[in-house]
Order: sequence, then C-alpha cells, then structure tokens
Amino acid sequence: MKLTSPAFNNNGKIPSLFTCDGANKSPSLEISDVPSNAKSLVLLMEDPDVPKKIRADGMWDHWIVWNLSPTTKKISEGSEPLGVHGKTTSETMAYVGPCPPDKEHRYFFKLFALDILLNIPQGSTKDNVLAAMKSHVVAEAVLMGKYERGK
Repeated sequence: MKLTSPAFNNNGKIPSLFTCDGANKSPSLEISDVPSNAKSLVLLMEDPDVPKKIRADGMWDHWIVWNLSPTTKKISEGSEPLGVHGKTTSETMAYVGPCPPDKEHRYFFKLFALDILLNIPQGSTKDNVLAAMKSHVVAEAVLMGKYERGK
C-alpha cells in the first residue's frame, strides 16, 4: 500500500500553504495498492516532536479519520475525507496543519488498511482508534513531511 502527495515528497518540506502560516488546509493525498481484503482505511497525522513542556508525551495528533472506503484513491486538497472523524489534540474533528513552536518537526501521515469497520463513536481519540484497530491491520503506509516556521 502506498500513500503519497503531489504537494511534497516523502521526507520533504511541507509547503506553508498547508500549515498555520498559510491557509491551514490539508494537502492532497493519493492512495494506491490497497489490499483486496481491506474493509476500511484509517488516516492519522501526528507530530512526535512536540516539546515535552507542551505535551508530556511529545505527540500532537493533527488528523484522525477512520472507516474510509478501501476504494478511496485520493483525498483532495483542502477537503475532509468521507469517514468518521476523531478528536485531535487541538480539540477539533478536522485537519489541523503543522505549527511547530520551536524548530523543524516531522509530520507523519499514516494510512492503515483494516479487515473490519471500526465500531467506535465520532470524536474518539487516536488512542481509542489504535485500540479498536489492534490485530485488524492488513497493511500500512507512511508519508512523512517536515516543517519549520519561518523557513
């Protein structure tokens, strides 16, 4: 399974358009090679480089969506995918762009193919999603972009 973006390369710089310094809209994502036995997809975006003084675990969840159709090939720029949305660290249920307070951070877009639909309520946290999908992941893909404010 593959997850790519026409907006930036894996390990590349995320354009400011998709951050708090720009329009803060989601980048276009392209999905390919989803296994035929997948029943749903989960999309997460997380920043593991948050200063510990801000978040003790060092993690910021920017996007949490599950029960996307396994036939999804593209998530258009600035759109929210059709699925069930979870609560981000920012207390929203939609994409929140990069906005690192200190230095360059890494942003991981993670895509999981599951052999089930998740039966958890809208607004669930990433931890709830991860617990519900445990032992149901049939494939995964990661796209990582970097961003530093003022660069």
